[in-house]
Amino acid sequence: MVTNFTYRIIEKKYSSKKEFFSIIQNLTKNEKVQEMKNFNQHADISCYKHCVNVAFYTYIICKKLHFDYTSATRGAMLHDLFLYDWHYHIRKDKKFSSLHAFDHPKIALKNATEIFELNNIEKDVIVNHMWPLTIKLPHYKETVVVTFADKISATVETFSHLLDLLHTKKAYKYAYVFLSLIIFRII
Repeated sequence: MVTNFTYRIIEKKYSSKKEFFSIIQNLTKNEKVQEMKNFNQHADISCYKHCVNVAFYTYIICKKLHFDYTSATRGAMLHDLFLYDWHYHIRKDKKFSSLHAFDHPKIALKNATEIFELNNIEKDVIVNHMWPLTIKLPHYKETVVVTFADKISATVETFSHLLDLLHTKKAYKYAYVFLSLIIFRII
């Protein structure tokens, strides 16, 4: 039996998701944004799905903290709009792009501003989301939220993929058991 309290929680969660998707709707319908589905970001997660995850975490946190959750969510959705597979991307100088972490925010901002009209928070979110790696400090508190949401999302996506491997690949299962036995032996 669904109580009034449970119903209010379900209703609030549904209305939050509805509001979240209405914020990013005009972005996600764009052809260039849809292209992000063609590139892997972390493990088997597409760049598009990663951006949706980061945008949703951002939305929840910024709304709870009474920040500009609309701008932060939109910026988060576009923060990795670089449109290439960074795992294999070769720069113009023919070297593998070991500087992807430093370069892609500028590329994403360039791509996003060519397609959408962005406010200052959205631009800052895109160009500074790699802080503290890129050293340049974010100008807005919303950017700090996106930065941490990005790191949390990347961690969850990567570990989720690794756990899936442990459960589906026989060799990984044996390696996990072997490693566990060694660790318990040491302890």
